[in-house]
Amino acid sequence: MLRKTFLSYMAFSVFMPLALVGGAGPQSPAQPTPALIVGRNVAARGGLRAWQAVQTMAFSGKMDAGGKQNVQLPFVLEMKRPRKTRLELEFGNGKAVQVYDGVNGWKLRPFLGRMDIEPYSPEEITSASMESDFDGLLIDYLAKGTVVELAGTEQVEGHDAYKLKLTMKGNRVRHVWVDSQSFLEVKIEGTPRRLDGKFRPVQVYLRDYKSVNGLMVPYTQETVVEGYKPSHKMIIESVVVNPTLEDSRFAKP
Repeated sequence: MLRKTFLSYMAFSVFMPLALVGGAGPQSPAQPTPALIVGRNVAARGGLRAWQAVQTMAFSGKMDAGGKQNVQLPFVLEMKRPRKTRLELEFGNGKAVQVYDGVNGWKLRPFLGRMDIEPYSPEEITSASMESDFDGLLIDYLAKGTVVELAGTEQVEGHDAYKLKLTMKGNRVRHVWVDSQSFLEVKIEGTPRRLDGKFRPVQVYLRDYKSVNGLMVPYTQETVVEGYKPSHKMIIESVVVNPTLEDSRFAKP
């Protein structure tokens, strides 16, 4: 679940012709094509080549731990292509660890009194396999076999945003909202979570973008589960691009 919080974000295509398609008459405002929106998003985030040059990333900061007091705990998240992740969360004198090697996952949760390494559940494996790499859902989408459609314009936190429908391999559908002015992602549809015996829709809000080596990264991510409170925030304090991360970091703890 902690991995989803983050990963539910870090989700980013090649440039397509910058053509516009208009409405039926001269009074109808022009709507940008999905290719134009994605192309401008890629440019706003630093460019396709810059993201393709990134093989590893490391993030550190604090995230909500939940519970009645909802304290924030320090975390370190390391990521390596393809889809390798290692999340460490510090609490008291202990450390929780979640690792996914691109195929299998393991977790150590001493804060729940579980001192043994446990494998990911089938549901967790499926969810992890559906997550994108750290460049997100839009970067190089054609190479990933994704079809992008414009599903309209909606308000996201007081600003107009283009709602994009992404149909990925296996006919899986996700939605991404791109700000109409900055062309940065401001909301992403997360993987539904099972709570109280049923799956609930998840939305991840992306805020406070900052440039790191020319790449735009959201430093605040808030995950909202429909009908469930409170939301969970992740505040990033440091980002390192292309740190040395051995494959052993993503092996079973």
